[in-house]
Amino acid sequence: MTAFAIGGRPHRADDRIRFMSGARHGRRRHRHGGPGYAFGRRAGRGDIRAAILALLAEEPMHGYQIIQELTERTGGVWRPSPGSVYPTLQQLEDEELVRENASESGKRVYALTDAGREQAAGAPAPWTAVAGENETELMTLRDLAHQVLAATRQVAHAGTATQIEAAQAVLRDARKALYRLLAEDEDAS
Repeated sequence: MTAFAIGGRPHRADDRIRFMSGARHGRRRHRHGGPGYAFGRRAGRGDIRAAILALLAEEPMHGYQIIQELTERTGGVWRPSPGSVYPTLQQLEDEELVRENASESGKRVYALTDAGREQAAGAPAPWTAVAGENETELMTLRDLAHQVLAATRQVAHAGTATQIEAAQAVLRDARKALYRLLAEDEDAS
């Protein structure tokens, strides 16, 4: 059987499976576009800082609790990485906006200082901007995109050359239709 990648060029069968499994040659792969990425919008650098201050204004937390809370409050749209949370906590501690306390479980729990409370007061919760007003619609769109990718992988793995060519046509048409939606929206403005 001849193997085809989505682009239609013949490749070895193991290349096709690697391509469809998401493995990349010599590149680091990030889930959903990289750390801090929210489907539909990338969280800005200041967002994690403001989010940590806002959460610690509610109650002292450790780093993992902060990650869980932000993930929950955005419906899974924004899941900051430990590589963004812990250095930010360290920076806030250096600026004397938070202090570290040892908890009974031995985890480092962070609480706001008086200066940290002043800075956190009045600032809007950044997770609302990341999640957006249409959070449900974005989550549904993301889930559908994942379902299409799963079906595409299945066709690439088990489909005949004719089925793969037909799948390519379907995906090309879908891509064009999505861009037409954006073009129609601009025309209406």
